[in-house]
Amino acid sequence: MHFLILPALFLGSLALTTPAVGQQVFNVRDAGATGDGETLDTTAIQKCLNDCGQAGGGVVLLPAGTYLSEPIKIRTKTTLRLERGATLLATGDRSAFERDNEPGKFDHFLTGKDLEDVTIEGEGTIDGGGQAWWEAAEAARQAKSGYTLPRPNLIVLTRVKNLTVRGVTIQNAPKFHFVPTECDGVLVEDATFLAPERAPNTDAIDPSMCVDVVVRRCVIDVGDDNIAVKSGKRADGREFAAHGLTVTDCTFKHGHGMSIGSETVGGVKDVVVRDCTFENTVNGIRIKSDRKRGGTVENLTCENITMKNVAGAITITSYYPKIPATDEPQPVTKTTPKYRNITIRNLTATSTKDAGFLVGLPESPIENVLLENVTIDSQRAGLEIRHVRGVVLRNVNVTAAKGEPLVVGDAEPVID
Repeated sequence: MHFLILPALFLGSLALTTPAVGQQVFNVRDAGATGDGETLDTTAIQKCLNDCGQAGGGVVLLPAGTYLSEPIKIRTKTTLRLERGATLLATGDRSAFERDNEPGKFDHFLTGKDLEDVTIEGEGTIDGGGQAWWEAAEAARQAKSGYTLPRPNLIVLTRVKNLTVRGVTIQNAPKFHFVPTECDGVLVEDATFLAPERAPNTDAIDPSMCVDVVVRRCVIDVGDDNIAVKSGKRADGREFAAHGLTVTDCTFKHGHGMSIGSETVGGVKDVVVRDCTFENTVNGIRIKSDRKRGGTVENLTCENITMKNVAGAITITSYYPKIPATDEPQPVTKTTPKYRNITIRNLTATSTKDAGFLVGLPESPIENVLLENVTIDSQRAGLEIRHVRGVVLRNVNVTAAKGEPLVVGDAEPVID
C-alpha cells in the first residue's frame, strides 16, 4: 500500500511556517486596503498577490480587520497569512462572480493554477458570505430534488505542487469550501471549516484528482460532505487519478461524513482514516457512486473511529443517491463501480437510523472487506450486506431496533 507521510512534504510545510531571511512581506494595508468591512479592498489585495508572485515569492499579510473583496487570484510561492482578527470576506454582490457571456457560470472566490509552494495560514478567517446564496439554492433543491443551483466555490486551487492550509478558519462558502484539484502534496492541518447544518452543498474539503493529501487535527462542521475525495476523470500517466489520502485526528460534526465519490471514474487508491470522531453527521464512513460515474476504489482503511448520533455509520454502496430494494445485473462498462480491499476496525457508533450498508452491484460485487472490532447500536435497521465477495466480520456487534442485526443477500460473510 502507498502511504502518504512523506518526509519531503512535511519538510516543505515546515519551511513555509516561518518566512526565510530576507523574504518579502506585502502588507495589504500598505497597498491601500482599509479593512473596514464595507469598502472593497480587492485592488489592494490583488496588487499584493501580484507583486509577491512577481518578486519570486513572499508573504501577503492581512493584519486585523475585515477585508471585503471580489474574486482574487493567488500566485506561485506565495504565503497568504491572516493574522488573528483578520477576516477576508467575499462580497455578497452576485455580479462580481458572474462570467461575461457565460450565463449561469461563476468565478470562484480565491483561485490559482499551475503553481508551487502555496500556503494559506494564520489565526484569521476566510468567509465566503454564503448567506447571499443559500436561500435560492435551497429553494431550487426543494423544487427539484437533487438539483444543485450553480454557485461559486470559495477556494479552488488547481495543479499546485506543495499546497498547505494551516490554522485558519474557512467558513460560509456559497458552495464548496476548499477544492484542491489535480494537486500534488496537500497538507491541511489545525484548520476549522464551518457552515450552518442546512447550508446546501457546503462541502468542507474536496480533494479532486489529487496525489498525497494529508488532513490532520481539523474541526469540520458544515452542511454537506465533511471531506469528499473525488476523481471525475482519468489522469494521464497514472492508474489512479486520486492516490493517497490520510485523515487523522479530525473532528467531524454536522455534515455528510467522510466520503469517497460520487465521481470515481478516474479511480481512488490508498485512503486512510484514523483516530477521528463523528458527531451528529448524516453519514460516517461513505463510498458513493453509481453506474454512470463509477471507477475503481481500492485500499480504504478506517480505524480507531468513534461516532455518536450519526445517521448511518457505514455506507459503502454502488448506488447513488438511493439504494434499490432489488436490481438486475447490467453490462460492465468503463464507469461501473468497483470497490475492493476495505478494512474498518476499532469503530464504535450509535446511529439514529440504520447501522449501515455494504451494497455492491450484482454485476460488480464489493470485494475483500474486513470489519474488525466494530460495534454499532442502531435505532432502526441493522447492517445490510448485499453483493459482496470475501467479507469477514471479526468481533462485530450490531444491535438493531428493527429486524435482524445483519441483513445478508448475495454474500457469505465469515463471522469470527
